[in-house]
Amino acid sequence: MICLDQMGPESAKSFPGQALVRPAAVPEPPAPAERARQEIDDGRRGKGYIFGAFRPATGEAFPQPYARRTIAHWVEFLERVDAWGPQEAEAIYAILDNLNVHRATDVLLFSLAHPRWECVFQPIYAAYLNLIEPWWKVLRSLALQGRRFETWEQVCQAIEAATVYWNAHRHPYIWGRRRRHRSRRQAGIAVLPKAA
Repeated sequence: MICLDQMGPESAKSFPGQALVRPAAVPEPPAPAERARQEIDDGRRGKGYIFGAFRPATGEAFPQPYARRTIAHWVEFLERVDAWGPQEAEAIYAILDNLNVHRATDVLLFSLAHPRWECVFQPIYAAYLNLIEPWWKVLRSLALQGRRFETWEQVCQAIEAATVYWNAHRHPYIWGRRRRHRSRRQAGIAVLPKAA
C-alpha cells in the first residue's frame, strides 16, 4: 500500500516558528517572554507543489517537487513512484483523493500499462483516511517551520534534506497509536486531574 497526495501550493516565504524571545532591556519586575515577531512576507518569490508517496508499513517517504500541478507531472511522478516502490510486490494499492488530476485519462492509461497498480479513491471529506496527510505535517515541521526561503529551489532543498532525515529515522505508521503524553487508564477507574 502506498499513499499518494500533493502538498501545496507552497511558496518561498517566511514560515512562522515557535521560538520565544526576551526583550533586550528587562524591566522591573521581569516580564514574561513574548512571541517572536515576524515581518510581513507575501511570498512572491516562487512557488510549486510537492507530490508525495508514503508507505505506512515501513514509514518510508518519497516527495518530489514540481512547478505546477498538471496531469503530465502527476503521471511522471507515478512513473518515479513505480521505480521507487517495492519491485517484488504483486499488487500496489495506491490510496488517492478525488482530485481531477488523479482521475484523468492519462492516469487510467498508466494503470493499464502497469497492471499491478490499483487506485483506491478515498471518500469525499475523508482526507484523514489517507495516511500521508499526517506525514505532511511532520514534513512541514522538519523542513519549513521557522525558516525564511528566498527561492523555490531553497524550499526544494529543505524538503529533500528533511526527507533524508526522516527516511534515516523512519518508523512504521500505526493507525490510532496512543499518544505518549496521555496516562494509561485502568478499566473502570477515572483518571483524576493532577493537582499542583
